[in-house]
Amino acid sequence: MNKKNNDKEKLKKTISRKEARKISARGENKGLWFGLGMFGLVGWSVVIPTLLGLAFGIWLDGHFEDGISWTLTMFFLGLFLGIYNAWNWIQREGRVKKEESEAGEDNDN
Repeated sequence: MNKKNNDKEKLKKTISRKEARKISARGENKGLWFGLGMFGLVGWSVVIPTLLGLAFGIWLDGHFEDGISWTLTMFFLGLFLGIYNAWNWIQREGRVKKEESEAGEDNDN
């Protein structure tokens, strides 16, 4: 009889954990504005380095006349750095979500 009660307790704990995880997952749905904000954040992480590179290139072209278009060079360098920055940020967020998901599954077992 003791084993039967022990099995019931295990089942209750498992169900409670899964229920808590589902409730927590529902609370994580931030909505449309959160999604748009994150989209904007990624966009700005590309735009700002691109514009800074462009401005620096224009400044270099004004001060050094050596036949190289610093404006284009710095524009593309800023664009590359911005895209690389956004890509790294998205990859890091994906890893964090995956680790959280795996940790939640490990707790259920």
